[in-house]
Amino acid sequence: MAGNTNRYSSYTTASVGSGSDGKNGEKAEKKDLWSSMLDGVASAKRLPEKNIILLGGTVDSQREFFESLSNNELRRTLDRNTSRMPPVANSFALGYTYYDVLDADQEDTLARISLYTLTNPSPSFASLLKPLLTPQTIPNTLIVILLDWSQPWKWMRQLREWILLLRTVLISLSHECMATMEEVMLSWRDRGRGGGTNLDGTTALPVADDGVALPPGPGEWEDALGIPLCVVAQNAEKMEYLEKTQSWKEEEFDVVLQFMRTVLLRHGASLIYTTPSLPSQLPSLIHSSLGIHSLLKKQPLKHNVIDRDKIVVPPNWDSWGKIRVLREGFDVERVSNAWTADLDQPFPHPQSNGNTSNGEPNGESGEAVHDQEEEDDDDPQGSTVRLYELSVQDPTMDALQLAGRDTHSTELEVKSEDTQAFLGKQLKQLETFKKQHDETFGQDFGSSRNKPFKKIEEDEGALDPYTRPTEAKVLEHIGPVQFNMGGIQVDADDMVQRLKDRQAYGTSEPGSPTDEVGAEANAQMDTENLQAFFQGLMNRKSGTGK
Repeated sequence: MAGNTNRYSSYTTASVGSGSDGKNGEKAEKKDLWSSMLDGVASAKRLPEKNIILLGGTVDSQREFFESLSNNELRRTLDRNTSRMPPVANSFALGYTYYDVLDADQEDTLARISLYTLTNPSPSFASLLKPLLTPQTIPNTLIVILLDWSQPWKWMRQLREWILLLRTVLISLSHECMATMEEVMLSWRDRGRGGGTNLDGTTALPVADDGVALPPGPGEWEDALGIPLCVVAQNAEKMEYLEKTQSWKEEEFDVVLQFMRTVLLRHGASLIYTTPSLPSQLPSLIHSSLGIHSLLKKQPLKHNVIDRDKIVVPPNWDSWGKIRVLREGFDVERVSNAWTADLDQPFPHPQSNGNTSNGEPNGESGEAVHDQEEEDDDDPQGSTVRLYELSVQDPTMDALQLAGRDTHSTELEVKSEDTQAFLGKQLKQLETFKKQHDETFGQDFGSSRNKPFKKIEEDEGALDPYTRPTEAKVLEHIGPVQFNMGGIQVDADDMVQRLKDRQAYGTSEPGSPTDEVGAEANAQMDTENLQAFFQGLMNRKSGTGK
């Protein structure tokens, strides 16, 4: 059998071989290309992590703050993805929740914000805040302190407690964290001062020829914390309530704003008033402070110090000169320097009331005033807290203390005392009266009325009204009365006098040495008395007949 004479073309074989190697190379190249593209997309889809440490307020007010930041965005997300809203766990100690910040078209997610909440400035919670601050999280963290317009007279004291707690936590951090905080504060000081970027991401206009940022003015960044700070005053609609019921005027509202701006200027912090039912710049301020900016629509952040219920003071905008313009007579330098003395106090404060941000005084009004006086005594001399509370007074203080101070309170409502407390006071008074009465009249006072009358010596004074005879009791109430006895007019006074005489003559005790003599004398005297008595009646009858 002839051998196989078919021959393979070397070109074909070479071509096939070379073609196979080319396909493998192309596949490898395509694989590397797709891997790089997928890695790029994955890195692009990785959300920036931002943190907010929310301090102060109550459980409900913290929920309102969370809803004001994320309500609209979460609602559209629910409609689109039919997902559930993240739960808010802030009922105990350190709480937590999160939400996603969407772009203007509500399609792209710009960042994910984690909120850590704390309602009580207790030093025992400092260990819970420390793990949240690391060299990686510090540049992406914002601290927010909540205040409420229902109790503006407590703002300065509450703000001092929270800042003292924060300083306790920040001082205990590592050196690496300290270096990171210093870099963050340096970058914040240069924002909006020329040559850099504003808080809202827009380019700041240069104010110097060489493009160097201006240095801070007096009272600015004197007590930088190391982390951006924002103070939110909620429920600004209650300002109208203070105006109507407590007779607050524009002067009071301006003083509150001047104190807050002066103190926050030392920390480079921002301030905003919010109302739950009205839109505000709160989302823009919070997101801009975290470095979150829309890629489609720029949202400029505008200051507002004219509308008293829509105040917005961005960081690096305020100054002493702008604070003085608001109301003349405000010593901004004194208030600013006094804040340093407040921050030098030990923490916790000796008279710190812990969760007094809720504003519910315990005990009676007198005790509340006494506690307030003790707190004032423990504050350092020239304290900003003391100056603030003298200017912005609590209308629920004791009425006597209010009368001695310059106050604008004209509240018509009177708070009644608790029924059990009132009855307890009355019981104590009744027991005191009973004790005094027992000491005066003796324990057997109640049974003395039923005892027979006993003779009391004349030198012992007046008779006890409860042991006097019936005749003596009657004598105290009988006046000039006459009555008719068988047609004869008899004078009651004369009749009583005669009865007294008869009783006086018959007081000899039997068995005495004068008993016999007294009996004969009494018989004779009785006859004479009877004769004189009837003779007197006849004379009166004849006299009346005339």
